[in-house]
Amino acid sequence: MAETGQNSGAATPHLRRVLTLWDLIFYGIVLIMPIAPVPMFGVAQKLSNGHFVTTILIAMMAMLFTAVSYGRMAALYPTAGSAYTYVGRGLNPHLGFLTGWAMFLDYLIQPLLNGVFVTLTVKRFLPQVPYFVLAAIFVGMMTFMNLRGIRSTARANIVLVAVMSVFIVAFMVLAVRYLFHWGGWGGIFSFEPFYNPKAFDIRTIWTATSYAALTYIGFDGVTTLAEDVVNPKRNVMLAAVSVCLFTGIVGGLEVYLGQRIWPDFSTFPNLETAFMDVTRRVGGPLLFQALGIILILACMGAGMTGQLGAARLLFGMGRDNVLPRRVFAYLDPKHNTPTRNIWVIGLVAYVGTLLISYEQAGEILNFGAFLAFMGVNMATFWQFNVVSPPGYKRRAFADIVMPLIGFVFCLWIWLGLKTPAKIVGGVWFLAGLVYCAIRTRGFRTRPIMIDFSES
Repeated sequence: MAETGQNSGAATPHLRRVLTLWDLIFYGIVLIMPIAPVPMFGVAQKLSNGHFVTTILIAMMAMLFTAVSYGRMAALYPTAGSAYTYVGRGLNPHLGFLTGWAMFLDYLIQPLLNGVFVTLTVKRFLPQVPYFVLAAIFVGMMTFMNLRGIRSTARANIVLVAVMSVFIVAFMVLAVRYLFHWGGWGGIFSFEPFYNPKAFDIRTIWTATSYAALTYIGFDGVTTLAEDVVNPKRNVMLAAVSVCLFTGIVGGLEVYLGQRIWPDFSTFPNLETAFMDVTRRVGGPLLFQALGIILILACMGAGMTGQLGAARLLFGMGRDNVLPRRVFAYLDPKHNTPTRNIWVIGLVAYVGTLLISYEQAGEILNFGAFLAFMGVNMATFWQFNVVSPPGYKRRAFADIVMPLIGFVFCLWIWLGLKTPAKIVGGVWFLAGLVYCAIRTRGFRTRPIMIDFSES
């Protein structure tokens, strides 16, 4: 919020630091959503041979170290752009541009990812309607509402999180009751979801962790509020770490109970919507329908926000001549929205829902996200250990060990992505590299900055 001193002769706007640590934590939980692992449950169980809980916890370790790096870089550079800004300023502007290019892929994939899942969810209720028709209806609704200038608000997200929290509590209570009824305490408590020697394979865990990491995507959004937070050097880092811990613990508990209730993933009617069958087993048709409605609303809101964010980002890149201005810098004079870009993203989302599975979309999204995470960890190592501020006393564990562990963890997860995701992401990254080389005359000039505040 801009504010001007009453006695100043000229208007000097500055931001008021009004957000507390708990405000920031709640904001991060809203971004990730408390049921983040639910859409991935069936596919992740298959990929991990029934060890989804283990992969969530492994991914959480990578995110915790990375969250610390994000918090430390946010204290140095409290501006919009997040990983893009931290890598560009902390390492190299050309690497920053490539990080931004990778992040832009995530913006493009987000509405596609939600489009696939909502279509699959609705098809559980309307199996007679063809998939391509349902996909067209959902993406069409999302595009139409964004063309009208309608977008989900923070208040709507808060209500949705509250409803999700009620559902999670109800599910956990009913799940514990169900397990105790059929197996006593032995039915509730088991080490099998963490480690089953008959099915454990480190190679499958490696691949599955790369997919399970999708649970945490969005935690870094708390760093975009660094200018609005009281004591950002402390609170941004604590908020990022707390959000990762909350997501890992609550999400891990949801998945643990789901695995205990339905241990044989091969018998799910549909892997992509498997958790809905888990809820029906413990809560009957009412809980099944409730989860379906919640997932549709959550994905609808996330898809709209993602589509508009990508369209606005295209507009910013067109306005700044990162992309052709004549095409991408157009604003509809009536609704003040980048309508051409919204149509482009809507078309990409619809075609993508017909060609790409939910698992593939998630892995492509992780390709860009984990490149950014690796960049932030390396930027932290470089800023605090190699070119540390004057008078700064280096700390070996905080400045060297933690960011490098975070980097290695993220690299390990990134390398575990399946080949199709690496091919798609690699082609996208190569296109960005070539484009950056051309625009900077062989990397001799600074690249044009991508304004992520547009998103």
